[in-house]
Amino acid sequence: MPNNTTSSNDSGSMGAAPNNTAQSTEGTDQNSGEDSPPKTPISTKLEDNKQRLEEIFRNCTDMTFLPWKFGPDMSRQAMSIYFDTIIQRKKVNYMKSVLQDLVTHEVGPGTEVTTESLIQYFEESGVSEESAIMVYDFESVVDKVLSGYLAIFYDGWDKALVFEASGVETRQISEPTNEVVVQGPRESTVENLKKNIGLLRNRLKSTKFKLEKTNGGGETKTTVVYGYLEGIVDDELLAEFKRRITNVKEIEVLETSYVEEILQDSIYSPFPQFRVTERPDVAVAALLDGKIVVLVQGTGTMLICPGLFVELLQSSEDYYQRTVYSTMIRWLRIVAFFLALTLPSIYIALTTFHSEMIPTVLLLTILDTREGIPFPAFVEALVMDFFFELLREAGIRLPRPIGSAVSIVGALVIGEAAINAGLTSPIMVIIVSLTGIASFAIPQYNMAIALRILRFPLMALSAALGGFGLMFGLLAILWHMSNMRSLGQPYLAPLQPLRPLQILDVFVRIPLKYTNRTLRREHKSKTTPQHSE
Repeated sequence: MPNNTTSSNDSGSMGAAPNNTAQSTEGTDQNSGEDSPPKTPISTKLEDNKQRLEEIFRNCTDMTFLPWKFGPDMSRQAMSIYFDTIIQRKKVNYMKSVLQDLVTHEVGPGTEVTTESLIQYFEESGVSEESAIMVYDFESVVDKVLSGYLAIFYDGWDKALVFEASGVETRQISEPTNEVVVQGPRESTVENLKKNIGLLRNRLKSTKFKLEKTNGGGETKTTVVYGYLEGIVDDELLAEFKRRITNVKEIEVLETSYVEEILQDSIYSPFPQFRVTERPDVAVAALLDGKIVVLVQGTGTMLICPGLFVELLQSSEDYYQRTVYSTMIRWLRIVAFFLALTLPSIYIALTTFHSEMIPTVLLLTILDTREGIPFPAFVEALVMDFFFELLREAGIRLPRPIGSAVSIVGALVIGEAAINAGLTSPIMVIIVSLTGIASFAIPQYNMAIALRILRFPLMALSAALGGFGLMFGLLAILWHMSNMRSLGQPYLAPLQPLRPLQILDVFVRIPLKYTNRTLRREHKSKTTPQHSE
């Protein structure tokens, strides 16, 4: 009886089964009740099982078939199979840990363990080892082995034991890279699903915190887990989410954004309909607000559903700072939102159609700086904005040590060279720079992308119709957002429809004691269900 590879010790379990029946059920048929092809039973002949598995895993050079013997005179045959590239290298004897209940002392050469006694023990008592699962068909065995489990077959038994042995190295928990904070927790999610769930459990010690699991389709079969607080999340919202999440079985999930596209209401809208975070404290705060959090194996980000417009302009750090300061920062973000969206368009409209609205001294200064520029204001803004976006994208794709330096130096060199060559005016460089800086103040990166997309059609409308074109574009955006839904909830809530109890915390960061009181009152009364607007 050989030593086999052990399971990972640094990955927790979503919830170890308290008894044998629960563990056996987990490994048998997760799709019970659904239309699925018939399962292939495991043969009682070890050689038949080996041939079938060799055919299934043919040309897989990292697949290991390890035959071994046990029992009196080592006459009983068994076989272990596993991928040696995705399990831990630490050696441990699995059979020794499983059979502690079968014998009163450690398994050794003097102990007579036969196939018949094994079968009788497992059939009557199940599996007591927390990392072991008893499976009944080849499909379950294949799924488990592909997920990093080790499977053991015994000659004369039509079932198999699988042990959790995944040992793929993942990134250690560190500070978040995309959501930097001055004050607050500095833990970030990683690509290990169980570690991420553990980070949430560590902050949310409540039996109401529920986790449900599904799997993606295709060749990846990626594990997707979503969590919510029972009694706080709206029942109809949860039912709608569960209806949509079933579609994830039809696609191959590689990242959280795959699930986002399945869940969202408006696929072609530039505005994000869900929040993305890598910070456990943000996810826990969302759960306390009645949101649903989605986690995907192999992804270091979490999806918060639904995501409303006002939430995309807020940061969890608002509640870690003093009320006055956080309120000022919120208003600063609102101003930055409108600057990032409309500043170039306002400049184009004023200089092209409404120059009488510009103060005389400022107008003369602008005319003086634009003297000799061969392009109209629209083309000038379009070209400069294009180069700014190009530099921003290049800074993201370049290696981190040189990315920021290249962006800064490139912007300075290109801006100075364009002014000296007479291709653009200094005021246009200032406008484009302020627009870019304003977009950096938006907490959610996907919302900043939406502003970058919408800025160009607004510039075109301003160049064609002046202020009327700009107002038409803004009204079209407002109309679009008013008709948007996120999991059935109005996207502009609580602004439209107006919800007085929630709107208090949109423009002003009110003290926490009043926030908690407001949330309790609203949850208790439920006078305005969010999904029925």
